Amino acid sequence: MDLKQQLDETRLQAMEGMDIPWMLEQAVCRSPDKPCLIWEPFEGDSSTLSYRELQLKARQLGRGLFNLGVREGNFVILHMVNSPEFVISWYACAELGAVAVSTNTRSVARDLKYFSRHTEAVCAITQPSFSELIYNSCEDISLLIVTDNDAGQAAAVPEHVECIPFDEVYDTEHTLPALSRNPQRDLSVQFTSGTTSRPKAVLWTHANGVWAGKLSASHLGLRFDDVTLVFMPLFHVNAQGYSMLATHWSGGTMVLQPKFSASRFWPLSLKYKVTWASSIPFVLQALSKHPVPQHSYRFWGPGGNFTEYFPKFNVPMLGWWGMTETLTQGIVADVHHLGPTGTIGRAANEYEIQIRSDDGSSIRPGESGLLFIRGVRGVSMFKEYYKNSKATEDSFDVDGWFETGDIIRMDADGWLFFVNRAKDMLRVGAENVASSEIESVIQSSGLVEECAVVGQPHSMLEEVPVAFVIPLKDTNVYELKSRIISVCSENLADFKVVRDVHVVESLPRSTIEKVAKNELRERLPKIEV
Repeated sequence: MDLKQQLDETRLQAMEGMDIPWMLEQAVCRSPDKPCLIWEPFEGDSSTLSYRELQLKARQLGRGLFNLGVREGNFVILHMVNSPEFVISWYACAELGAVAVSTNTRSVARDLKYFSRHTEAVCAITQPSFSELIYNSCEDISLLIVTDNDAGQAAAVPEHVECIPFDEVYDTEHTLPALSRNPQRDLSVQFTSGTTSRPKAVLWTHANGVWAGKLSASHLGLRFDDVTLVFMPLFHVNAQGYSMLATHWSGGTMVLQPKFSASRFWPLSLKYKVTWASSIPFVLQALSKHPVPQHSYRFWGPGGNFTEYFPKFNVPMLGWWGMTETLTQGIVADVHHLGPTGTIGRAANEYEIQIRSDDGSSIRPGESGLLFIRGVRGVSMFKEYYKNSKATEDSFDVDGWFETGDIIRMDADGWLFFVNRAKDMLRVGAENVASSEIESVIQSSGLVEECAVVGQPHSMLEEVPVAFVIPLKDTNVYELKSRIISVCSENLADFKVVRDVHVVESLPRSTIEKVAKNELRERLPKIEV
């Protein structure tokens, strides 16, 4: 056994006896009556679940699912926007030994049909607004469970949709069958967003879930008295791992919203004395238009140290990088040492990081390269792409390094910066062009609210850059195209200058965080010369 194998074995042994039910039980033993989840819907009354109540409801729902035929190892689709029912259902699957498949609520019928068939899910839990979509799309699912509300708003299920009311599933009389504590038991699936191929099902083990909570809490320095505001979607690794599991590992409190609301952000932050929040640049832009009160925030995690916002909010901005496959942050800054503007931090101690040049050698300070990360499969790295052994095998090299597909730059002092997705690089003639470079120039022009640059197919140059932009209010849209092209011409090499500008009211998103650039590309016909 070589040194790497010995270290991997140590990681595996360190997780013995630890699974998600164990993690929740620790919190219940420590502070059973402490608020675990505070629900703040946009309509209706707020509600609170203590750690004891969350565990009880999860076990009762798990028993109800067992009564309906769901067994250990079965896959259960959770297709819901943020809500208490999502959290209860996710933990219920963990208590039962079923696998929670959290799906993007912006998915269309074609996606859901694929998700259900790929996982062979036996059950789906959803909300009234999605019930007909699930009913018609997931034809192989025999069990459909629907809540009586859409994230707090009372709603009815269409009469022709055959389903079981969520509240009728709870079994308050019987206990769950005993489940052995197995950290390597399958826990959950999240589908990665795809561009040219079907999304991949990222499979986590219970050890992965515990690792996500433990390490996220450690990286962020979370405390027992911390309160976080969660508005990022729970079907995504950010809210699920960084926020929910990290909070429950540390014994803190989670204030949950259906989604982000700029008008509700500060009132809720003050009401509950919120101390931290995971965020994204879009949220910072939206909040910058509102007055900032005296608050209790210790830090925000928008993914980069965006120092330009500090004077406005007086909140430290924590940089980090991670992905569904890494469970938590593989690169992260320290709240006490934030680093330079825009940095995502440095390699987390629990992972191995390589940033490789085109020739495979490690980059030097001042250079950029492709990011590779190495950990322990099923512990600090995802288990596999479920039912896609080729994709799993292709993602790792012979030494166990996982290719992330992200381009990272290192400055002279060793701080790391996200440059772009490798697949988001444009090929203009013989030149590689990073869309993010063009986007940053357009964004800094002060002409647009938001922009996205993609490649338009070109018969001679392979592709050329074009921009989709949301203009600022009171901007003369008739002059906008020429002004943006002029700004690009002044600040970029000629092959990087956008050839066209499309003014739009909104940008399509695969999640609240990422622009769905594949949808933008599909709008562009090939240029024939």
